[in-house]
Order: sequence, then C-alpha cells, then structure tokens
Amino acid sequence: MHTIKPIDEDMIIRCAKETGTIVSAEEHQMYGGLGSAIAEVLVKNHPVPMEMVAVRDTFGESGPPQELLKAYHLKDVDIAAAAKKAIGRKNAGAHNKKW
Repeated sequence: MHTIKPIDEDMIIRCAKETGTIVSAEEHQMYGGLGSAIAEVLVKNHPVPMEMVAVRDTFGESGPPQELLKAYHLKDVDIAAAAKKAIGRKNAGAHNKKW
C-alpha cells in the first residue's frame, strides 16, 4: 500500500476476509500511522486479529539504515514474528468459537 489517504478500504477488507488476519509494517510511528488507519477500517467492517510492526512511541535517531531497522524492531524477522503471533491469535479464536 503506497498511501494512507485515500486508503484502499476494499483491498483491506478483501485481504482480511481471505487471510483472517492482518499485519502492517511501516517505518513510521505506530500511533497515527498506516497500522492505525488499517485498524480503523477493520474494526468497522471485518474485525480480525492484527499486529503492527512500527516504531513504538519513541523519538527517531540517525544512523545506518540496517542498524535503525534492528533498533526499532522493523526487520524481516520482526515482521515474520508479528505474522506468527497474529496467526496464533486467529487459530486460538477459531478453537474458542462455540457453534
């Protein structure tokens, strides 16, 4: 997704329905960023477990990009861990449903 506004609500809802979970990843503050915008769409239309990989309410620093990604937990391993956590929550929710 290349922009927050206008946000592609149809795509977000479609992806949530297809996967049952969403992970957002951005090099931006978590609060008020892409993850927050996606969460707003989901809560109104199709709530699913969601994880956000983003800078967690701290001031930015200067430095080599790879070191900053590591320091702010924005690397591929962090995104993979968030995906595993979201899938785990989705699976736990499926087991707890009473039909």
